[in-house]
Amino acid sequence: MTITITAFERSPDGGKGLARDTRVRWALEEVGQPYEVRPVSFRAMKEPAHLALHPFGQIPTYEEGDLALFETGSIVFHIAERHAGLLPDDADARARAITWMFAALSTVEPAILELVTARLLEGDKPWSKERLPLVEDRIRDRLKQLSARLGSADWLDGGFSAGDLMMVSVLLRLKPSGLLDAYPNLAAYVARGEARPAYKRAFAAQLALNTGEPTG
Repeated sequence: MTITITAFERSPDGGKGLARDTRVRWALEEVGQPYEVRPVSFRAMKEPAHLALHPFGQIPTYEEGDLALFETGSIVFHIAERHAGLLPDDADARARAITWMFAALSTVEPAILELVTARLLEGDKPWSKERLPLVEDRIRDRLKQLSARLGSADWLDGGFSAGDLMMVSVLLRLKPSGLLDAYPNLAAYVARGEARPAYKRAFAAQLALNTGEPTG
């Protein structure tokens, strides 16, 4: 059965890999599964056909036969469960990798998304200058904790896993802010993720959709 995912017809980031379909593309590339992409306009995202797939009118969605999924955490977990390469065989290591997936989405990403909101959507508010340092401090707290846990290791728990895929995807949003620079091991960790051939293919495919250039 052909896997089809949805992506922005024109991503707000211009193809810099920050749109959430990149995470799904990366997971599929890691496990060697071919897929098709159906671009969706902002208007179409709010229409009944897309809302039937994603009740909140967002991207990406994942379709495979009669199965339709939304939310990147769920989609990446499904891919990792169905195909070898993103979750360890050992049951305990597998559980830890899944825990890191949840940590990336539930503990680390919310503070980072708050920074995006504070800068892009609330930057013109009179209280923005007072709020921004508080938001950045909350991010630094998380980065300090994550940096201490990662230490000198290449990945969060042994070999690369879906937990690393999600965590690197989340941390990538911080690159423009410079906040990662204070944590060299985290910056190197993100760079290792970006250097993976599967990530490079996923990034190139997302960029091509936004520039109209062919991939490969």
